Amino acid sequence: MEKLSNPQKTIEIIKKYEFCFQKKFGQNFLIDGHVLDKIIAGAGVTKDDMVLEIGPGIGTMTQYLAEAAGSVAAVEIDRNLLPILEETLADYDNVSVIHADVLSLDLNQLVQEKNGGRPIKVVANLPYYITTPIIMALFEQHVPIANITVMVQKEVAARMKAGPGTKDYGALSLAVQYYAEPYIVANVPCNCFMPRPNVDSAVIRLTKYDTPPVAVKDETLMFKIIRASFNQRRKTLVNGLYNSPELSFTKEQIADAIAKAGLPPSIRGEALTLEQFAELTDRLAEIQK
Repeated sequence: MEKLSNPQKTIEIIKKYEFCFQKKFGQNFLIDGHVLDKIIAGAGVTKDDMVLEIGPGIGTMTQYLAEAAGSVAAVEIDRNLLPILEETLADYDNVSVIHADVLSLDLNQLVQEKNGGRPIKVVANLPYYITTPIIMALFEQHVPIANITVMVQKEVAARMKAGPGTKDYGALSLAVQYYAEPYIVANVPCNCFMPRPNVDSAVIRLTKYDTPPVAVKDETLMFKIIRASFNQRRKTLVNGLYNSPELSFTKEQIADAIAKAGLPPSIRGEALTLEQFAELTDRLAEIQK
């Protein structure tokens, strides 16, 4: 069938099925073939790959993925899209559509069943309201992944790439950079979607590290410390950590750990690198023993 990246074809399908866009699912369908080509190229999809697509919508990107990849597993939460996908993907026998909320799926089991446990590539035009939970779930569940290439809000892509001391730097920057190397593939204006979102987007590729760039004794504690450091950005690191309900160190213990990590007492969390957070975590982990 004619590609759905043609806006007229998208309109025809939407009218045929009397499909209503649902705000709760953050549905904005891509209607630009050049952007789709950039996503496929940016993800480096080949016939050797199994691709997990999150939120295929009406199947616009799925068509491109099916032609480039060995196989595609497309996870769609909206039941109303299933009959549409049955039609738009009828020509592709290497695509399986899974009706589920990706956050409730056992993705490790899925990769085992569909790809023998070998690393997959994740490609998605993610709903903006759920971008961070999905990306963090993929990392924290240690799903075997080569890379994640996703369309996100432009500001979110900037946060993922940001470094210490910048306004965009925060817990998301550190979490992403602990697990993967971020690279912005393309910026995408709002007129490439139907309906048009109110913000511009960016395609970002997160190439997963085999091993994280820093060694830390307690990964869970480090992310608690990172969250606490940015929950009250304007406070000093000592006060931010002391005020956190997730942490139970005394002010003296925190100040001592900061000093032993070679950091000034008045430093704020936004000034610390990933390496410095790892070292501070190791100092505080010693106290917990």
